[in-house]
Amino acid sequence: MVRAALVLVILGSAAKPASADWLLTPYVGVVFGGSANNFNVNDLSDEFEQRISFGGSLTWMGAGIVGLEVDYHLAPNFYQITGGTEDVELFDLDSSVQTLMANFVLGAPIGGTSGFGVRPYAVAGIGLMRASLSGADDLFDNLSSNELGMNVGGGLHVFFSDAVGLRGDARYFRALQQGDDGGDDLDLEDFDFWRATVGVTFRFGG
Repeated sequence: MVRAALVLVILGSAAKPASADWLLTPYVGVVFGGSANNFNVNDLSDEFEQRISFGGSLTWMGAGIVGLEVDYHLAPNFYQITGGTEDVELFDLDSSVQTLMANFVLGAPIGGTSGFGVRPYAVAGIGLMRASLSGADDLFDNLSSNELGMNVGGGLHVFFSDAVGLRGDARYFRALQQGDDGGDDLDLEDFDFWRATVGVTFRFGG
């Protein structure tokens, strides 16, 4: 009985409950596809120039498998038009698209949740999408729209230590509300785009 009790005490002291990680990831990337690629007004059609975008996400991962994420992203000059190899000077636009999403995350910590390891993951959620557009020299009134949107995608974390790693990520964004065609609002009907990013992840806890 004494031996059995000692074994139980040793096993109990050696067992560690699954811990949680906090992941902070600043990133840079590009937007492409959908509304990020095409400009169509009546018979005028052109392509947008791909611009660098940036943002950051804060993720809580319970035991490294299921988690929650808050992601903020800014794409300045979202509506910058290009005519082949050079910018079109017809429109001098000041524009941006911002997203703030609350997401569920499902990950698979290969190699554990500490030290070197690889963690592929899938992510999906909803949040706010804000688009704004203004023209120089009072060409037209400033336009903006705040709509409910969604995002879905996935990526891969590669950790080199307990604290630092790299993240590659690709997501699809789409507006869920149809904007009105009047007033000072942009119409975000069928508004969608893809975003690809790479960032440095700082891991806390674990």
